[in-house]
Amino acid sequence: MKHLSALYHALDATTKTGRKVDVLVKAFTSMPSDDVLWSIALLLGKRPRRICTTTELRQWATMAAQISPWLFDECYAAVGDLAETIAMLVHGGHTERQESLAATMASLEELRSTSDDVRAAAITSRWQTQTADDCLVFNKLLTGGFRVGVSRGLVVRALAVVFQADEATITHRLMGNWTPNTITLDQLMAADSVVADAAKPYPFCLASPLDAAPEHLGLVDEYRAEWKWDGIRAQLVHRGGRLYVWSRGEELITDRFPELDVLRGILPDPLVLDGELLAMDNTTVLPFAHLQKRISRRTISAAMVRAVPVRFMAYDVLEHGYDCRHLAYHERRRLLETIVEPLGASMPITISPTIQASEWSHLEDARQRARALGTEGLMLKRRDAPYQPGRTKGVWWKWKVEPYTVDAVMIYAQAGHGNRASQFTDYTFAIWKDGALVPFAKAYSGLTKAEIARVDAFVKANTKERFGPVRTVVPSMVFELAFEGLQRSARHKSGVAVRFPRIVRIRDDKTADQADSHQTILAMLDAHEQRT
Repeated sequence: MKHLSALYHALDATTKTGRKVDVLVKAFTSMPSDDVLWSIALLLGKRPRRICTTTELRQWATMAAQISPWLFDECYAAVGDLAETIAMLVHGGHTERQESLAATMASLEELRSTSDDVRAAAITSRWQTQTADDCLVFNKLLTGGFRVGVSRGLVVRALAVVFQADEATITHRLMGNWTPNTITLDQLMAADSVVADAAKPYPFCLASPLDAAPEHLGLVDEYRAEWKWDGIRAQLVHRGGRLYVWSRGEELITDRFPELDVLRGILPDPLVLDGELLAMDNTTVLPFAHLQKRISRRTISAAMVRAVPVRFMAYDVLEHGYDCRHLAYHERRRLLETIVEPLGASMPITISPTIQASEWSHLEDARQRARALGTEGLMLKRRDAPYQPGRTKGVWWKWKVEPYTVDAVMIYAQAGHGNRASQFTDYTFAIWKDGALVPFAKAYSGLTKAEIARVDAFVKANTKERFGPVRTVVPSMVFELAFEGLQRSARHKSGVAVRFPRIVRIRDDKTADQADSHQTILAMLDAHEQRT
């Protein structure tokens, strides 16, 4: 446990990526192998199920600190992080317990099946036998909030140094549904680990945003264009007579799409396809809102399958009896066509069509038609490029349609968490409806540090009311918001829900009464529904 605590605080003490990699390499070469495995899992977000709720932790900490609940809440509001608040209030000041991380995780797992009193006693005992630093990290394990500013890429870079392998190989070995309880470090890092796990997907190739005219990319003939589909990015893995569906977030989602199981035994074996899960009615792509109905349910009924039919839109082949990612894109595309096209329209799989163009202007015309076809724009893929993991600039480009934008008024603000706990960074925006401002969207991204500081100062100087961590502010500051899509929603006061809202800029040139109205949003929605 001391190793993890030292690693956490060393990573938290620097913002330099090179230094973070050095810290990781040092930790991975000095920890016991079981602790290395657990550290990797935690850094990659593979956290075990919680053994207690945050409500229970707050109750136990309040009792351990011998303070009133209201005082704990005030401390939490000031600190902004539950794990840190508890550590500051209840740590013992010294370490009596020297236990490995693997042993700590095993002990926590054993507590899962015990009574509330036993769990409370065990956790408070640990608090009282830890330093503040160790207690903080221990609480992070309890709350599931083990985030320390380290990306998967930095973990991969460090492991590549430790195990003397290239980063692409390490990235692939880390893919899949493994946990420290199901594999050892040697098995995870073994050269044949990919072969041993039939379900293991490949690292996804990611596209870079194209923010300028495409002419600077070179000749249009050097690229193949496809539609950018608005669905769930996924890999279809068919090995050993079994079918697996993986999301880009490395979640195994096979059970949520039972209609795809018909492909088991029909597709070549072994085979791995990259593509998009789409809600489709025959050949018509339905809005993403339909697909969300499938995502939000753990159990998918036959009625839901009929109501929201799903197909796999394939656009690349990564394995076909062998790893074919090294092939040029145009070669993989020809191979994909030989696999998918003979299956026919009755199968829940189709192939993403390419868009023919002899000039960039032809593709610009196609991009302008994207929303009418239910897509987000175009994908541009180099004809000669292999399938590379991660976001390799120049291989794939996403040329999206311009987002929807509205001008809205900030009416609520809430402090962030962790490093942003001392500033108001999460905002609720409103539009005009029948002479009153009604909440429209929440957003927290898009502002620079200087702009966040400016908004934070405005919130503190213009607070009208407080409701726990939320402040009502004087409705005078206008922001331009961007979002990718919108749909009708009875749960929202505005009657509309938007996708991926973010802040574009502060509109100093507008007053609150000049913000957009509900009628403007409804007009956008009507136009959106007519196109899709």
